[in-house]
Parts: sequence; structure tokens; C-alpha cells
Amino acid sequence: MAAETAVAAPAAARVARESGGLKTAIFAGGCFWGVEGVFSHVKGVTSAVSGYHGGNAATATYARIGTGMTQHAEAVQVTYDPKIVRYDELLRIFFSVVADPTLKNRQGPDVGPQYRAALVPVSSEQRAVATAYLAQMKKSGKWNRPIVTALETHKKFYKAEDYHQDFLALNPRHSYIVRWDMPKVRALKTMYPQKYSARFQRD
Repeated sequence: MAAETAVAAPAAARVARESGGLKTAIFAGGCFWGVEGVFSHVKGVTSAVSGYHGGNAATATYARIGTGMTQHAEAVQVTYDPKIVRYDELLRIFFSVVADPTLKNRQGPDVGPQYRAALVPVSSEQRAVATAYLAQMKKSGKWNRPIVTALETHKKFYKAEDYHQDFLALNPRHSYIVRWDMPKVRALKTMYPQKYSARFQRD
């Protein structure tokens, strides 16, 4: 099985209007190692934390979530400076190099509802931008299958176990990272050089 193909997602017609300092956003896009790894190389991102979203505290562990029965998704909470990178630009990067929006309950080699791709707006502005962007994607013709990525209501985000944090930076030779996630980082560098940071932003 080959690594996923990057797609030149369209620039957002509805630009995010955010002010007042750092913002947070939550993205679910398959295994959180790659999602965190890509966003940790984006200029303006000050933190990317791997975790779980959508279930409850009692089952927010890697072992329990791996059953696919807890309603959680592996997700990443991204903190960013909108003066440097806007929410709509993060969406474009996400759908260009991180997640395939046409896959339901899977990404790459990982299968199950815990690997679903989803956007989790944490503000009314993010929800408006994400809603508009998904509609724009559906009309863009960039993908040859229906867009199935959904918006999910913001619930509590549970930070994953310590060994999952900064996993790409700490385990660059891990076979999964080499095959599935480093190609995403290289695609970020190639497609969005002005947004790419060679430095991995660690928490």
C-alpha cells in the first residue's frame, strides 16, 4: 500500500477573521502522529497536542479507544497565532497533505471510527469558516469521490499519553512514520513553502 497522495486543496473563499491573540483548533485526521507532525512544522503554530475527542474521560485511553467503541477520535489540538497562519489556511493544509476527506472511518492503513476525519470548531467563527470550506471543497472538483468529512460539536479534549506526544520528532525512523507521515511533511514543504517551518514545534 502506497502513501497517500497530496491534493492541492483550494484557497478558502471565506477567510477567517480572528483577533485577540492565540487561538486553538481541533482536527481529527487518522492516526494523530501524522496530524501532529504536520502541524508542528507550520509557521505560526505554537503547540500541537495529540489526544482524544468525542467520548468521555473514563475511556479516553489509547487501549480503550483502539477498540473503536468509545466514540472518540484520535485528534490534535492546535494552538496558533492567526497573525501568522489563519484557521482557513490550516484547513487548506489539513485537506491538502494530512487527511483524505473522501474516506469514512479510516485514513491510510488505519480503519475504525477512531480514525475518522473530522473538523471540531471551537468558536462560531471557526464553524462558519469550516462550513463554508467544506461546501467549497464539494464544488471544487479536486476530489473524485464525495466529501464525507463532517463537523463535530466541540466536547472535552483529552490529552493522549506522553509517549504519543512529539512522536514524529522523537521517532523519525519508526516504520509507520517513515512510510505514512514523513511524506506528508515533505508535501507540506513542497506545496506551502511559505508556511513550512523546518523546526518541529515541540510542546
